Amino acid sequence: MLRSMFSSVSGLRAQQTKMDVIGNNIANVNTVGFWGSRVSFQEVLNQTIKNATGPDPISGRGGTNPLQIGLGTSVGAIDMNTNAGGIQRTDNPFDLSIEGNGFFIARGSENEAFKFTRAGNLRFDYLGNLITSNGLNVYGWLDYGGKVNSEGMYIFDTDKPIEPINIFSDIYNGNKKTIAPKATTEAVLAGNLDAANPVCQITDPPQIIVPVTVYDSLGNAYKLEIEFRKTAINSTDPINTEWTWSIPNGDGFTTGSTGRIRFDSNGYIMTDDQTNFNVTPTINIIPNAATTGAGPFTINLDFSKISMFATENSVKATNVDGYPAGSFVTCSIGSDGVIMGVYSNGKQQPLGLIALAVFENPAGLEKVGNNMFMATANSGNFVKASKAGMDGAGILNPGTLELSNVDLATEFTEMIVTQRAFQANSRVITVSDEMLMELANLKR
Repeated sequence: MLRSMFSSVSGLRAQQTKMDVIGNNIANVNTVGFWGSRVSFQEVLNQTIKNATGPDPISGRGGTNPLQIGLGTSVGAIDMNTNAGGIQRTDNPFDLSIEGNGFFIARGSENEAFKFTRAGNLRFDYLGNLITSNGLNVYGWLDYGGKVNSEGMYIFDTDKPIEPINIFSDIYNGNKKTIAPKATTEAVLAGNLDAANPVCQITDPPQIIVPVTVYDSLGNAYKLEIEFRKTAINSTDPINTEWTWSIPNGDGFTTGSTGRIRFDSNGYIMTDDQTNFNVTPTINIIPNAATTGAGPFTINLDFSKISMFATENSVKATNVDGYPAGSFVTCSIGSDGVIMGVYSNGKQQPLGLIALAVFENPAGLEKVGNNMFMATANSGNFVKASKAGMDGAGILNPGTLELSNVDLATEFTEMIVTQRAFQANSRVITVSDEMLMELANLKR
C-alpha cells in the first residue's frame, strides 16, 4: 500500500509539472515569436516480484512472465514545439517574421555570448543601432563597398564576421546619415528641332534654349543652357541641314563648348561625320574654384535622339546622371535582409544586411527569457551566420510578426486531462490511506 501512495505522489508531481508547462504556454499565447512546449512522462523503476522463466520441454511446463510492480512516473522530457507560429500583419516596416528556418542574432556587448530569437519586433535607437525589443544589438554585415551583381542585388561581404548593425555610420562606409553627391558624367537630349525655323547667324539670338542642371563632385548645381541655332541648309546631294549648338558661361562656371550637328532631308540626325558633326560630344565644365571648392569635370552629351521635323521645338534633357548630397530620411528592410536607406535627394543606398542563424536541431536550444535562446550541446554550435534565403535560412517578411505557436484548444484539452490525472492520483492516495486505516483497525 505504501508503494501505491508513493507512486501516486510521483504522479502528482509529474502532473503538476505538466500543468506548469501548460500554464506557461497559455501565459505566452500572445508573446511574439514564442514556441510552446509539451511534457512527456516515463515510468520509473519497477520492483520485480518474480523473474521470468522459460518453457521446460522436459517437464512440459510453459514459461512465465516476470511479475513487476511499477514505482510511479517521472518527467521524461519537456520538448519545444519548433513549428512556426502564424503571421500577423502590422505594416510596421521594422517588424520582421522569418518564413522558414533561422533566428535573428543578438547580444548586448562583445563580451557576451550570442543569443537568438524568432521575435522580429525590431527597432532603431537614436544612435542608429538596430536593436531587439529588450535593447540587444542585432547583428549582420555592413561591408557593402558599392558592389551589385547582374540581377541588381547588393553584395555584402558575408565572409566577414558579423557586427552590430548601425544605419548611421560604420567603419566601412563612414557617415551614412548623408549620401555623397555624384558628379554628372552623362546627359541625353531628345525631342524635335523645328525645321520651319529660318537660317540664322551664330551671333543671332538662339532659336531654342534647353536648360540642363548638372552637379560637380561636391554636389554644387550648375544650370547649363544649351542654345540651338539653325545655321545652314546644304542643297547639294545629300541635302542636309546644319544646326549649331553652344553653351555659354554661366553662374559659377565656364565652359565655352560649341559644336554642330546635321539632319538629312527626312529630318533624322546624321552620324556619318563624327569629326565635324559630332552627335556625342564631350564638354568640360570648369567651376569657380574660389567659390565652390570643386574641380573641373567632363560631361558626355548625346544628341542622337533629336529629330528635325516641321513642328514645335521640344528638345529637353531626358537622362542626366549626377545628383547633390542627400540627408537620411527613412529606411526599409527587404525580404533578403538588406536595410535600404532613403535620402532627401531621392537616392537610396544599402545600410546593412541582417544575418540569421540556422541550427541543425532548433529544439535543442535553451530558453533564457526575453524571447531569447542560447545554443546548447544538442542544438549544434553557432559557427557561421547566413543570409536570408541562403544556406537553409528562410526569407524575411517585412511588416509582419510571427505569433506564438501555442494552440489554445490543445492546451485547454491537455489541461482537462492533466487535471483529471491529478485528481485520479490523489484518489489513489485517499484509498490507500483508507486501506491502511482498515489494517490498523484489525486489532480491535
